[in-house]
Amino acid sequence: MDELRKIDLNLLLALHALLCEKHVTRAALRLHRSQPAVSHALAQLRKHFDDPLLVRQHGRMVLTSRAQSLAGPLQDALNNLNGLLATPQFEPAKAQRRFRLSLSDYASRIILPPLLRHLRRVAPGVDLAISQASREAMSAQLLDGELDLAMGLFPDPPEEIITEALFADDFISVADCQVLPASGGLALEDWLTRPHVLMAMRPDAFDEIERALAALGLRRRIALALPHWSAAVEVLAGTDLILTVARRAAGSLQQHPTLRQFAPPLTIAPFDYQQAWHIRKDNDPGHRWLRETVRACSQPEP
Repeated sequence: MDELRKIDLNLLLALHALLCEKHVTRAALRLHRSQPAVSHALAQLRKHFDDPLLVRQHGRMVLTSRAQSLAGPLQDALNNLNGLLATPQFEPAKAQRRFRLSLSDYASRIILPPLLRHLRRVAPGVDLAISQASREAMSAQLLDGELDLAMGLFPDPPEEIITEALFADDFISVADCQVLPASGGLALEDWLTRPHVLMAMRPDAFDEIERALAALGLRRRIALALPHWSAAVEVLAGTDLILTVARRAAGSLQQHPTLRQFAPPLTIAPFDYQQAWHIRKDNDPGHRWLRETVRACSQPEP
């Protein structure tokens, strides 16, 4: 480091041009500088290295032994500096990288199939490690650097967490058609008297449905709380249970002919499903590419 302080880095660029061109005028053209300026730089370089560097021999300029020994290390140093200062690029087809994601069963069914098809086609060296956690746990894992990207609802994220809406969704209720009236829906009083299934990572979760009920001073009975979509749907058949979930989560109900969906008998605000990441990842080219890819793969098919 002490030696670097003794020399202007611009002199190293001049030295590189002089070593390549072996001619002051051509070096000046290469550097887009005047010939006197490059001649002055050569004088400074000769003083610094205590060597003439370029000498005239048989009518042309040739490198001294000292100059020849500098050529290779100087080229390597300038290449390293250029790599250090250049904007990093991410090439999906060549990338070998593993991203850690956390998303719910709901998002996994919506996003992962198109995302994996895309990755296998354009970025086969990119691997994903998927986990599932509550929104509070996901925020903590983003802050601690344990996750690259989280997906869910983040109504009040920490200051260091950036969020972006992926898609909008609203809520529907689902129940066995044999315990529903012919109209297919339920009045609020009847809806509240039925036992409910809560899909959440924590059995005491206070989600958007609970908030809508609390605003009316109401509560529902949670007969079953669990984090698994497939199990939540399976338990509805042949029971009086009601499941209220995001509409896109119910897209596969065609496989359950006895189940019917209907509008909840209270106003539950629609929501934006989000992806979230720590600000330290914001300018990472690979991470930016992943976010853009997730966003594209989250859109409903036309």
